[in-house]
Amino acid sequence: MSGRRRSVVRAAATSSKSRPAAGSSRSVASGTGKSNAKPGGKAGEPKAKTPSAGGPRTSRPNDHFGAKAKKEGYPARSVYKLEEIDRRVRLLRPGMRVLDLGAFPGSWTMYAAKKVAPQGRVLGIDIQENRDGVAPNAEMRQADIFTVEPTTLGRFDVVLTDMAPSTIGSRAADQYNSYLLFMAAVKIAEVTLAPGGSFVGKIFQGGEFEDARRSLRELFETVRIIKPEASRQESYEVFLVGLGRKASA
Repeated sequence: MSGRRRSVVRAAATSSKSRPAAGSSRSVASGTGKSNAKPGGKAGEPKAKTPSAGGPRTSRPNDHFGAKAKKEGYPARSVYKLEEIDRRVRLLRPGMRVLDLGAFPGSWTMYAAKKVAPQGRVLGIDIQENRDGVAPNAEMRQADIFTVEPTTLGRFDVVLTDMAPSTIGSRAADQYNSYLLFMAAVKIAEVTLAPGGSFVGKIFQGGEFEDARRSLRELFETVRIIKPEASRQESYEVFLVGLGRKASA
């Protein structure tokens, strides 16, 4: 992996995801909220934290999704992004094996564990340690997506990632850092996904967006772009969904 790619932000411990009701994004580099790597490409830039959306934050005191997440016991509102994607593409089913990259603080892992139970299993990976309990069919493992060896993770039917970089005030830089995180997840999915499997990954729309979409088209029979209702309106995040992992890719 090039030095440029390795320099991408890996979320700081002050990630928005670690703030239950407000944060919508999930751990970076391996996750929103957990890493201590330097951001994309230039020395001296601030460490990553994981904001949820790709744009400036606005005050939303009456956040319906944040209140709903708190009521239903999820650490972050981002769970409803996955819920909508799951509903629209019929992503998760009982018995599936799921890999959640950038899993902290665990909302997507919790949701996936419920959907694949009782025989399915979920592995969450994040650079930030998770000290909370998880479902019996789930595991949270502390690791860095830029250094973890994909062949040690196992085989999966679905790979998920809601990772986001810390926004640093430059839209182009934020978009590029998001692209690097997305592509790191795609590389892991390329090794770990079983034929016919699916991938869901967040990316900030920018100059590299078509490259990211093209990379999924090479691996999957169908590629869709979804912006869930739970994504903040001011955000330029979307989710690229790859369905039907090609056996020959």
